[in-house]
Amino acid sequence: MENIIYDTGFNGNEWFVLGIITAALIPIWFFPRRFSPLQITFNMLIGIAFGLIFDHTIEIPPFDLYDLGDQTKFQLFDLFSYTMYAPFGYWYIYGYERLRMYEWMTIPYILFWAGLSLCFEWLGVYAGVFHYKNGYQLIYSLPVYLILLSIHLMMYRHAFAYTRWRKSHG
Repeated sequence: MENIIYDTGFNGNEWFVLGIITAALIPIWFFPRRFSPLQITFNMLIGIAFGLIFDHTIEIPPFDLYDLGDQTKFQLFDLFSYTMYAPFGYWYIYGYERLRMYEWMTIPYILFWAGLSLCFEWLGVYAGVFHYKNGYQLIYSLPVYLILLSIHLMMYRHAFAYTRWRKSHG
């Protein structure tokens, strides 16, 4: 596999990643606390884990559908860029709990977040964080987001169902 170099130096794509991380993490300190430290850790780590697992699944051969960062070869900053998924997982569940998106409202809520994910991915492509290859297009990410958001919510509800029930009825 040849190493394609898209960019050299610290510039737009790195600043985009740092900006997303900063803009999404700082408000967490100012918003009312709704979660235990375990819930915060769970939601942040699941965002990172899903990013690592699914990005690397379709980023490497045999699929090789896009590259992350400045070149095809994995770099240290690529690992750091996965931390931008952490606050995404937090805010996704924060909104779900805060807005009480239970039962039938869950579907439009997941659709909203999938659309938001596509918007951020588009910005990432524009900033040079993602480089599509082999015919991959932005819209192909939609089913991935729908599946991951659904799994994240199911895992959260399963792991913290008692806590959530106790807060709302206690």
